[in-house]
Amino acid sequence: MGDVHFSREKAGKGVVLFFFWMLSLISLSCAARLSVSRQKLQVQNHLNRLNKPAVKTIQSPDGDIIDCVHLSRQPAFDHPFLKDHKIQMRPSYHPEGLFDENKVSDTEKPKKGSNPITQLWHMNGKCPDGTIPIRRTKEEDVLRASSVKRYGRKKHRAIPQPRSADPDLINESGHQHAIAYVEGDKYYGAKATLNVWEPKIQQPNEFSLSQLWILGGSFGEDLNSIEAGWQVSPDLYGDNNTRLFTYWTSDAYQATGCYNLLCSGFIQISSAIAMGASISPVSAYRNSQYDISILVWKDPKEGHWWMQFGNDYVLGYWPSFLFSYLADSASMIEWGGEVVNSEPDGHHTSTQMGSGRFPEEGFGKSSYFRNIQVVDDSNNLKAPKGLGTFTEQSNCYDVQTGSNGDWGHYFYYGGPGKNPNCP
Repeated sequence: MGDVHFSREKAGKGVVLFFFWMLSLISLSCAARLSVSRQKLQVQNHLNRLNKPAVKTIQSPDGDIIDCVHLSRQPAFDHPFLKDHKIQMRPSYHPEGLFDENKVSDTEKPKKGSNPITQLWHMNGKCPDGTIPIRRTKEEDVLRASSVKRYGRKKHRAIPQPRSADPDLINESGHQHAIAYVEGDKYYGAKATLNVWEPKIQQPNEFSLSQLWILGGSFGEDLNSIEAGWQVSPDLYGDNNTRLFTYWTSDAYQATGCYNLLCSGFIQISSAIAMGASISPVSAYRNSQYDISILVWKDPKEGHWWMQFGNDYVLGYWPSFLFSYLADSASMIEWGGEVVNSEPDGHHTSTQMGSGRFPEEGFGKSSYFRNIQVVDDSNNLKAPKGLGTFTEQSNCYDVQTGSNGDWGHYFYYGGPGKNPNCP
């Protein structure tokens, strides 16, 4: 009898355990469902914040949707300090002494018969006056980010730090650079013309970009940075197209700032150019070279930092209140390339920087920055004094400077990443 009683008790316990096991499974699956629906809600709310009501919508050949949004409805005005901001429709002053592009010799110009550089969405329409073009953010864009909060932001320590005392910091973050830079003065802007390529990216979570950096403050937690150039970033955009981009931060990429118009900050005034949209055409090896000019400068009267693309497009400005150090001036300017290397244990990615070729290959093969200039305290564009260069590992990505009458101060930069000398 005792055995029967014992086995009944055992069976009873088994049923209870099974019941609790089922209950925990159900609650786990409910929690998982709840977490998924919470994430969906977060993503949807974020998309509603970013994607403003459009006056007109243009479908780009590359799959992008460009929304023409009224100037006053753009993301910048979600910022509490910009609620009553009166949009400045043009800078008070342009820098004096813009480099005369007509002086560039014919060999360096794109071949005759080729189209000027433009953005792909222009093939299907343009935005009306009084609106700005905004690349629409899709659900899958946000889901590729590690979190809704991190979407559209760079990772901490994404900045080239020339003569860094601690090279381990660089290797730990996986960012690699080949740059030219100036420091030791007060700078009120920078300009460069850089050719545009479509570098190959090894892993979807890596990127390759070419840009200028306008920096203020130390390289600690309070770094101010304004950045502009072109990039290939499958993680951010979902493809391998070369795209125009901007970035800003006032606390070393921790909580402030973002790419393009993915947070409030930059105020756009141009109806012609979309931040984050594909650039076309791009340069080809031993073939036509296509370049873009970027100028960023501080308006001496209002104090805002303005950006111009090419000779014709003043895109907009970063209000000076966004920054601490840059509210006054920059203490360092950098130009050049950056890639993310996600390979562990000191191994190298084969993600290309620039054209994927080393600087010594020269024009038509390597990527370049030419006519690099800085803006001084009298709002004049000047040749940079004491130009330095910096790269973590020149066997992977390198930089070489020069100067001549046509190109002013210039440098070639870039490389293939992984190769026999860069394991």
